Amino acid sequence: MTLRRTLLGAAPALLAAPALAQTSFATRPIRMVVGYPPGGTTDVAARLMAPRMQAMLGQPVVVENRTGASGNIGTEYVVRAPADGHTILMGTIGALSINPTLYGNLPFDPQTDLTPITRVAQIVNVLAVPTSKPWRTAADVVAAARANPLTYGSSGSGGAGHLAGEQLNVMAGLRNIHAPYRGGAPMITDIANGTLDFGFTPVSGAKPLADAGRLRILAVSTLARSAQIPDVPALAETPGLAGFDMQDWSALMAPKGLPAAIQQALHAAAVAALAEPELVAAFTQRALDATPSSPEETAAFLRAETAKWTPIIRASGATPT
Repeated sequence: MTLRRTLLGAAPALLAAPALAQTSFATRPIRMVVGYPPGGTTDVAARLMAPRMQAMLGQPVVVENRTGASGNIGTEYVVRAPADGHTILMGTIGALSINPTLYGNLPFDPQTDLTPITRVAQIVNVLAVPTSKPWRTAADVVAAARANPLTYGSSGSGGAGHLAGEQLNVMAGLRNIHAPYRGGAPMITDIANGTLDFGFTPVSGAKPLADAGRLRILAVSTLARSAQIPDVPALAETPGLAGFDMQDWSALMAPKGLPAAIQQALHAAAVAALAEPELVAAFTQRALDATPSSPEETAAFLRAETAKWTPIIRASGATPT
């Protein structure tokens, strides 16, 4: 496990923002735990939010990277933390909805051992292939995989890229082989150089390589096309893949038993941060769509996503690797 602590200073304009009335609970720095390495999409979202929440909560917000086990180490750290609002989690679909089934024996349950604050962002993921391959559509990839199983990469077991590949296997009746990486950067490099046949990866990392002619983007993984790359079809438009939908998302969580007043204060600060035009613009530049929600909506979304992915994980036979 690695641990990196970064104290984020607020911009002068943010420091001038009035503190929210409900924020008297914050008496020391607030730790925002990220279960993945620095520089990844989840980490970037946390670092964009932290100074804005800091300005409104009246205490420094420190981003801590507690990595390992596909986000489980960071999640468990927050589960075990005091429920006083000073330790929160920037969770992901992998850590909150996929890992409980993928790992099977976790010592915690995200649905019962964490308190929802808000959804944070949805990440636009794309199906990317090397330019050395002749494939021009997702249907070409499916046809090739039916002839001979392909190897696809992901940023780690249990993440959105992994499950998108498994959903493709289940829906198309394929037996493609999963190759997990320790992060998205080395994985997308191996797509570009042809070591991998394909992968699902955030468009923020794929588009510059596509523009440079180093890889090809064939589809987005969400049910509908993305406004960020409207000319790229959704995978669900491919014959035989109607209904394909992999949303890669993040959500802010806190330990179980958080007092309602503190939950409300954290929610107010987070939602206000997500509404700031500068943050929305910064998210858009990184292919992130801000998705603020109420704690109740966040809890319902988490239940729905877990219910959706549990049978797919079981049917695929996927295991942590």
